[in-house]
Amino acid sequence: MRRPRRTRVPNAVVELLRLLTVVFFAGVGSMVGSLLRSSGVSLGPFGATWVGIIVGCGVGYALGGVLGRTTYAAVGRTERTLRSVSAEEIVAGTFGGLVGGLTGVAFAWPVFFLRTPALSVPLFGFAVVTLGLLGYRVGASKRATVLGMFGARAGMAPKQMSAASYPRVVDSSVAIDGRILDVVKAGFLHGTMMIPTPVITELQGLADAGDDVRRTKGRRGLDVLEALKREPGIEVEILEGDLPAVPEVDAKLVRICIDQDAALLTLDSNLAKAAGVAGVRVLNMHRLALAMRPPVTAGDEIHVLLTKAGKESGQAVGYLDDGTMVVVERARDFIGHEVLGLVTSVLTTANGRMVFARPVDEVGSDDRTAPVPSAPARR
Repeated sequence: MRRPRRTRVPNAVVELLRLLTVVFFAGVGSMVGSLLRSSGVSLGPFGATWVGIIVGCGVGYALGGVLGRTTYAAVGRTERTLRSVSAEEIVAGTFGGLVGGLTGVAFAWPVFFLRTPALSVPLFGFAVVTLGLLGYRVGASKRATVLGMFGARAGMAPKQMSAASYPRVVDSSVAIDGRILDVVKAGFLHGTMMIPTPVITELQGLADAGDDVRRTKGRRGLDVLEALKREPGIEVEILEGDLPAVPEVDAKLVRICIDQDAALLTLDSNLAKAAGVAGVRVLNMHRLALAMRPPVTAGDEIHVLLTKAGKESGQAVGYLDDGTMVVVERARDFIGHEVLGLVTSVLTTANGRMVFARPVDEVGSDDRTAPVPSAPARR
């Protein structure tokens, strides 16, 4: 079966390139015709100049289409290639190429003292092209440094860094919670931890409180800060100054983060929202805890396909989509079928997470009198 022939739709850019090619060759034909006329050559009633223009237009029209389509396709291929290159890399590479080219000109111009164009021009061009290419590659590879030399003066925004790359101002809620020590020991936090004086004052006030609960929280927070100073890879810096003009502790932390160009490390979601509105970078450990929570918790209902018998009597084992093993009590007769179970507990072991559940029909009934669902008929 013959494929239908596609009709070529003229492209405005291709036709513009064709027109420019026609004009160019018409100019070339006019020059050639003028030379012929000056040599006394007669080409009929139109004259050599007009004949040269007419022939040049014909040649330009024929070659212009091919040249225009080839150029248009080449531009398309270049555009697809540059899609994977960032604008910062192109700008920095171009600047590096210009610097390299100018450096090549400065070093290579003495070659023209040779007074032999056949030697001096190739040597000059070789030096300029080589140093220009070297400058482009160095500029592209060091684009962050190159753009940082100009910054806002060149209208280019600096590369955005993640909040974890900045020094962190520790909130009292993080110190009282204490889990930051586990996060640091696991290697997920390192660098500079800034402890503002208002945070220490707040924890000390809690440690001296008459209420046992508040006193325990304050002492635990001070112990955590002391333990952070002994962790390798952590540099604890005490920020002096109480900012008396700012009455609230939360507002003081936001002000300190702005002044120190630091991120705020907190467990307080309301403080995190307020700091974010003020333009402060926030590391919210509460969001981290939510992200790391188990996929199921006690009281959730889950559908699981039971694939094999468990170790204990009546148990059946299935797996969730993420590979978590689910042990269902009193469900051995349902192996090979999907059941709805209620999660009773979640156990984290060295080999992963285990979920224990019971069939929903048995929940709330006594173990000795609970009716066991009839097993599906087997063939």
